Amino acid sequence: MQVEIVAIGTELLLGQIVDTNSSWIGAELAAAGLNSHYQTKVGDNPARIKEALEIALRRSDAVICCGGLGPTQDDVTRQVLADVMGVELEFRPELADKIRLMFTSRGREMSDNNLSQAMVPVGGSALAEQPGTAPGLACPVTFEGVERILYAVPGVPYEMKEMVLGSIIPDLRRRAGEESVIASRVLRTWGQSESGLAEILADRIDELDSIGNPTLAFLASGVEGLKVRITAKATDES
Repeated sequence: MQVEIVAIGTELLLGQIVDTNSSWIGAELAAAGLNSHYQTKVGDNPARIKEALEIALRRSDAVICCGGLGPTQDDVTRQVLADVMGVELEFRPELADKIRLMFTSRGREMSDNNLSQAMVPVGGSALAEQPGTAPGLACPVTFEGVERILYAVPGVPYEMKEMVLGSIIPDLRRRAGEESVIASRVLRTWGQSESGLAEILADRIDELDSIGNPTLAFLASGVEGLKVRITAKATDES
């Protein structure tokens, strides 16, 4: 099971917000034993988002889109998902009622544009968790003859995390059909350059490369010295 993360938002590209969501999702995927080899950031442009999703669907079984589910004109993720699926958006009254209740329970009046958050691609479904006004989405799609799954979650971290842990990770593990875990251990070294340590470990690195699991990587960390990360995937942590 290959899972890709696509973070959506021009503010990410401009450096106005640091994309901590993708790193958090990546860590949760690893803890669940799910492979994730690519992460992409794309601005709030429908054509470029569509292109990013199509690239992701060609190489991954599942794609998690993060961001672009708000009620404003630059929140285009729902429409792009529908375009990729080749379907229309449909209004879900039950979602509108839920959003409206969130406003009334807080003594606030709902704007009409919030009703756009009750639109779901035909064939898609809303995730069970909805801590904010934006429902998360799960959208099965047949892309170039292959069955894939698209998920969409809000960019608000606490909303995203509840949906990923509550619905997406369990669904991905079910789809993967196997229990596994990806674990990493970091060893800190001092007194050797990266090239020098690579030379010392050359035979071991060649052996691991030929096997493919576990993997070994060097992480230069400045005053913290040189770190060596070992990552392995297995059915359990033992």
